[in-house]
Amino acid sequence: MIEIFGIPLPAMASQLLLGLVNGSFYALLSLGLAVIFGLLNVINFAHGALFMLGAVLTWMGLEYAGLNYWLMLGIAPLTIGVLGALFERSLLKRIYKLDHLYGLLLTLGLTLLLEGVVRAFHGVSGLPYSTPEALQGAVDVGFMMLPIYRVWVVLASLVVCFATWFAIEKTRLGAYLRAGTENPRLVEAFGINVPLMVTLTYAFGVALAALAGVLAAPVMQVSPLMGQNLIIVVFAVVVIGGMGSIMGSILTGLALGLIEGLAKVFYPEASSTVVFVIMAVVLLIRPAGLFGKEK
Repeated sequence: MIEIFGIPLPAMASQLLLGLVNGSFYALLSLGLAVIFGLLNVINFAHGALFMLGAVLTWMGLEYAGLNYWLMLGIAPLTIGVLGALFERSLLKRIYKLDHLYGLLLTLGLTLLLEGVVRAFHGVSGLPYSTPEALQGAVDVGFMMLPIYRVWVVLASLVVCFATWFAIEKTRLGAYLRAGTENPRLVEAFGINVPLMVTLTYAFGVALAALAGVLAAPVMQVSPLMGQNLIIVVFAVVVIGGMGSIMGSILTGLALGLIEGLAKVFYPEASSTVVFVIMAVVLLIRPAGLFGKEK
């Protein structure tokens, strides 16, 4: 059997695949955070709860409405996006000119509210969600069995992430969004509805979190607390990549997922802390993050 640094190749490959799957979730979630912070200047602590709500809505759609996984890929992000738009219009818009701490406290309160509501109805035990039939099974690639669903998660995440980056960085709409956050009065003079654009941006950011929740439902236990530990790592990813950097969030999320996977192979005890060690080192060397802009 082929070994790499004394580790059997199948074991190494399976951990790297698992790390890449986790990295895909990190990338999607950190991308949503980066979009919201970069364009709205709000630290959205509710992102983990909205990720959880996307997974719970997917489970509810299957259990109560008989809706399949493919329908929920569209319905859950759209529903959470509408919820996010209502939240932005009713509460978040009132604190844009205040210190970042107010946005952090407000979204933390929303997190506790959403988790409490889901816990009241479903408890804290995991809710099982089976892999869709079309994505069940695995493919034999010679040195390992490659689970089809995990490959789907990685590919779907990459497509969404890079499509989002392209839309924001390379299109006229993205130029309007960036200009609207820097000089809203000038953009409004061209007849563009900046408040609506801000609302839709927040809705899109939280819809990305819900999409990650749908993708995670078959591979994680769906529960009210599933976003808590994940969001802490995702905030670390955003800090390492650079607050507000779209490409930084994508690349850093994927890279840190792979690094976690390697840590589980070579030194499992460090796998849960390696991200935070990297964050501390990056902040010491480059406080703005790897892809952030120094002020």
